[in-house]
Amino acid sequence: MVSVDKLNEYLKYLCEGLGHATRHPHLINYCSALMLTLDRKSVEPMAAAVDPYNVRSQHQGLHHFVADSNWSDRKILNKCWSWVVARMGAGEALYWIVDDTGIPKKGKHSAGVARQYCGQLGKKANCQVAVSLSIATQKASLPVDYRLYLPELWCEDSERRDTVGIPEEIEFATKPEIALQQIQAALERDVTPGVVLADAAYGNNTAFREGLDALGLKYMVGVNPSTSIWAPGVKPLPPKSKEPGTRGRTPTRHRFAEGHEPQSCEEVALAVSEQDWQFVEWREGTNETLSSWFIALRVRAAHRDHLTSTLRATQWLLVEWPEGEEAPTKYSLGTLPASTPIKELVYNIKMRYQVERDYQELKDELGLNHYEGRNWRGFHHHASLCIAAYAFLVAERLTHPGEEKKSTQPRKESALPDDYIPRGSPASTTSCR
Repeated sequence: MVSVDKLNEYLKYLCEGLGHATRHPHLINYCSALMLTLDRKSVEPMAAAVDPYNVRSQHQGLHHFVADSNWSDRKILNKCWSWVVARMGAGEALYWIVDDTGIPKKGKHSAGVARQYCGQLGKKANCQVAVSLSIATQKASLPVDYRLYLPELWCEDSERRDTVGIPEEIEFATKPEIALQQIQAALERDVTPGVVLADAAYGNNTAFREGLDALGLKYMVGVNPSTSIWAPGVKPLPPKSKEPGTRGRTPTRHRFAEGHEPQSCEEVALAVSEQDWQFVEWREGTNETLSSWFIALRVRAAHRDHLTSTLRATQWLLVEWPEGEEAPTKYSLGTLPASTPIKELVYNIKMRYQVERDYQELKDELGLNHYEGRNWRGFHHHASLCIAAYAFLVAERLTHPGEEKKSTQPRKESALPDDYIPRGSPASTTSCR
């Protein structure tokens, strides 16, 4: 059961990041409503839940607070993380998990909406996509940065940008570029570094991996089977020696030769003998111990080596081949130390899935995907407040680990008149924006 006193203490703490005291009641009401068991967590039903006899004025206040009020998402998310990390305990290994989440949308006027891949639906659809950075331990995880991905067509359309209030400084950036910006920002805020985890949508991007190397961060990231690598013990040929008496510069770039070329991750994995695959168990699942077959090899990434004179460092190639599958199914590259046991490599890459449970709860229980407004600011404000509500629940679970996991408060008895019709319902002619 959620402690009301502790919730009030937390919400008062969050209000310190808002600035004007006039905003405080709206944050308290908004976050409180998000933690109620409501069928829909857009502004109208939340206003009705927290103040059923003053729905119109409450709606106006909450709508202005989330859609128009100029408070900092970053400050609120920083305070969320500070509240949670204080309850995680010292010495916990940290993981920085990069991911994105899709929110299906109708129409074409909401900021960033486009036909693109939506993970929630598992296919291309009309949706918004947000890139996030979450920080996790074995016990808990929480998004600490969350930004709407803006497709290139949106970036080039000044009229659409102005209509939904996209800031001028926001330029087109790929999802891996946004993720690197979020990671850089976390380092600048002195967040304790962790192993960066990401799926192949990010790991396939060489610039993303090189960016992590440049920041001095270790990583375990998914890659496609076709990703080029140098097999164990193989590397690019050294620059060709300059013949005595010839003019011109001394060759400095690495070389390929017939029979001495990079291979795909899949080719390297399939060349490994059957007895070298190892059976690894990584954690207890709901009904059984999670396990599979793996190999871990020391390889070098291969990307335009013929254009550089710098030899890439060796790193891990981790490959999973589940029982019953005809071929390996998952490939990862990582820069953990060469002495890292295979079980630890597996545990690291599997930690990435923790963020998927976070998003399931943020959407199913806290209404992350229920925002009905169209503008840039409202999209981010609503997400920050959902994450703020989730942070409190995460902290309570850390404080009371033996209690049954509950993501929302018990259902509140409605004080609405029997004939009350929410705005936006089929019986109403007014839509809520």
